[in-house]
Amino acid sequence: MRRLTALAEQAASREHILERLKSGSMHALLSVTAAVVAYIPPSSLGLQEGFWAAITALAVTQAELSATHSTARDQFLGAAIGGAVGAGFAYMLGHSLPVFALAAFIALVLAWLTNVPSAARLAGITVTIIMLVPHKTSDLTMLASRFGEVTWGIVAALIVATPVSMLRAHLEARHREASERQAD
Repeated sequence: MRRLTALAEQAASREHILERLKSGSMHALLSVTAAVVAYIPPSSLGLQEGFWAAITALAVTQAELSATHSTARDQFLGAAIGGAVGAGFAYMLGHSLPVFALAAFIALVLAWLTNVPSAARLAGITVTIIMLVPHKTSDLTMLASRFGEVTWGIVAALIVATPVSMLRAHLEARHREASERQAD
């Protein structure tokens, strides 16, 4: 009896692993597709940091469309707040560690004031990129580039995730209907 129970547990474990492999593979395909869609236009235009669009698409793409929308909102808001604060502080007060610390603090607090606290970490990251990552362009150009790449990465993630989510919902509804007909 113990042997039979152990075999049943192994079979169930394999099914869970196969289901996780299937779900993980589908999510990976969705995320990578969004990243490639996000990366191609900026790199084709000769922009040097199109990788930010791909990184954003990877970060935004979630298994559920509602989660993708929430993450997209957080990313957009965080980039907008962090970009504006970082570029503003760099322009007015220059690049130094104390100025960076103050700008990051302000950006984090502002993100919390929007009642979207999950955007705060992204605001802080954007301040860090604008103020601490060396760049050859002006702070305003860095802001425009960073915000444009993040925005495009968000759009690419939504372009890819939305039809996939709609198709998944349609297929699940058809499967439920077929199951209900068989049960009758």
